[in-house]
Amino acid sequence: MKVIAKKQCLTLVASVALVLMLNGCNDASLPREVMAADKPSAAVSDARVRELVSKMTLDEKIGQMTQVDRRYLENAGNSVSDIKTYFIGSLLSGGGSRPKENKPEAWAEMYDGYQKIALETRLKIPIIYGIDAVHGHNNVYGATIFPHNIGMGCSRNPELVKAAAQITALEVAGTGIDWTFAPCIAVPQDERWGRTYEGFGETAELAEMMGKAAVEGYQGDSLNSSTSILACVKHFAGDGGTTGGADQGDTRADTADFRRTHIAGYIPAIKAGAGSVMASYNSWKGNKLHGHKYLLTDVLKGELGFNGVVVSDWKGLDQLPGNYESDIETAINAGVDMVMVPEDYKVFITLMKKLIGEKKISMARIDDAVSRILKVKFDMGLFERPYTEKSLTAKIGSPEHRSVARMCASESLVLLKNDKNALPLSKTAARIHVAGKTADNLGYQCGGWTMEWQGGDGNITVGTTILTAIKQSVAPNTKVTYSKDGTGAKGATIGVVVIGEKPYAEFEGDRRDLALSEEDRLAVENMKKAGIPVVTLVVSGRPVILGDVLTKSDALVAAWLPGSEGRGVTDVLFGDKNFKGKLSHSWPKDMLQIPVNKGDSPYAPLFPYGYGLSYTKPSGTK
Repeated sequence: MKVIAKKQCLTLVASVALVLMLNGCNDASLPREVMAADKPSAAVSDARVRELVSKMTLDEKIGQMTQVDRRYLENAGNSVSDIKTYFIGSLLSGGGSRPKENKPEAWAEMYDGYQKIALETRLKIPIIYGIDAVHGHNNVYGATIFPHNIGMGCSRNPELVKAAAQITALEVAGTGIDWTFAPCIAVPQDERWGRTYEGFGETAELAEMMGKAAVEGYQGDSLNSSTSILACVKHFAGDGGTTGGADQGDTRADTADFRRTHIAGYIPAIKAGAGSVMASYNSWKGNKLHGHKYLLTDVLKGELGFNGVVVSDWKGLDQLPGNYESDIETAINAGVDMVMVPEDYKVFITLMKKLIGEKKISMARIDDAVSRILKVKFDMGLFERPYTEKSLTAKIGSPEHRSVARMCASESLVLLKNDKNALPLSKTAARIHVAGKTADNLGYQCGGWTMEWQGGDGNITVGTTILTAIKQSVAPNTKVTYSKDGTGAKGATIGVVVIGEKPYAEFEGDRRDLALSEEDRLAVENMKKAGIPVVTLVVSGRPVILGDVLTKSDALVAAWLPGSEGRGVTDVLFGDKNFKGKLSHSWPKDMLQIPVNKGDSPYAPLFPYGYGLSYTKPSGTK
């Protein structure tokens, strides 16, 4: 069998294997090709690394440590030929950085074009290309979009997290890209933080369980497979514990709590073989992590035995005290192996050469960093398979992949209230009136990190809104009506209001007030005035302050950010599936109660960590 045929076979069976796994089949049920792949010998890989490093010039070594956003190769007087000129070892696409035509085939062609230039260098070292595929291949139009991690944490189902990561890997590989900057295993302690939804929940337990599963899904049984991509566990460390929930702020936990809460999740992820770790923007006790030698080298590489690549975050070095030259010196000596520049790469390369020439950065540190980078490239088989496996491209956004995303959405929902059995909805009701700004808005449903860094509004990609899913779920004679503000509901059998946060990402989502908007409260109030049962769905990246929306709703569901598959939501609303989700965060009564976390004393949130009702009985607390 030719290699290409084997890869095609692997692609065809992969989605089927995932569905079998999620329906309770054991490993014996899975095709052999999916269960394992040939693993390269570590000794062989290490020998190849040593041989290649011995042949490299200083310029070639510095190039391997340099990561550039592709958009900066094509503007500001730069050229894609700089990949060859400066021996650039890695490219990335930040949010919204994409080819002119946002479709999978264009991404693959773009990647192959860059790779072709890299392979024209003297030593023919391939690039490794990274992207924030944090809930599916979320930058690519038509890709499958999964719920954000906060919802996946509510599922308490690591096999589902692994399956979502495995499908994401297939879709990322289908565009040629090798590396996802995921999973985020932050442990958010304050919901005011704009990245709360990127973590699996407020406990280290969830970070440990789900982070490991995600790494296993992305990287598979072997990195040396056309269906595997490199995982990047982030952000090391303490990003979820900043004072006041300020993004990129200071985490002031003592050493014992810092380790127990913010480092614990990295241990199983590293044992699972995570090939890269991203340094965090935040500080610990006033010291920025990008320059923290104790944590990056002594703890991460030494104590935890991490032998992969430490990559900086976007312009992360710039936040260190001092000028840019001293920032580079501090970060590289602290243990950063690859620098996400991502713009002024010529300045970075010039200063690196100066610092090495002045012996402020040793050649031993450079050779260590370059060896780590090359080992990953050898382990991934990039030297043997540098170009896109086109048989994977056609699978992006496939029905098989979307069926798993639909399952993820179903299992992430948490039922917080269900008075008078308002749920499940009847498919044969005479009329269901739907309201709320989020009911028919795919961009709001997917949240941040979708097509753009900050997300978007409306039909930003391919998917099914909750309103459309309701229409698809009911019997032919059931009428479904809609108004954004909840008016026009009189005479309906029941009302469904879909409200919540507009998309955001990172510091743009930091909030001092998590109250629902007046627009959202009015939609619920108008529906309630119609004198019908009201079911409210809250689509948000964190627990929000519900106020009187809770009392005016007969049933209330935390839907989080469910992704592209609205049918996953309606599968549960109409009772085809039961609620399984349990809160991954304590739900505060009001802003005065934030931060509130399991283990606090006193501890009296509106809904405790682990809470979640079902159609048969309340689950109680975990």
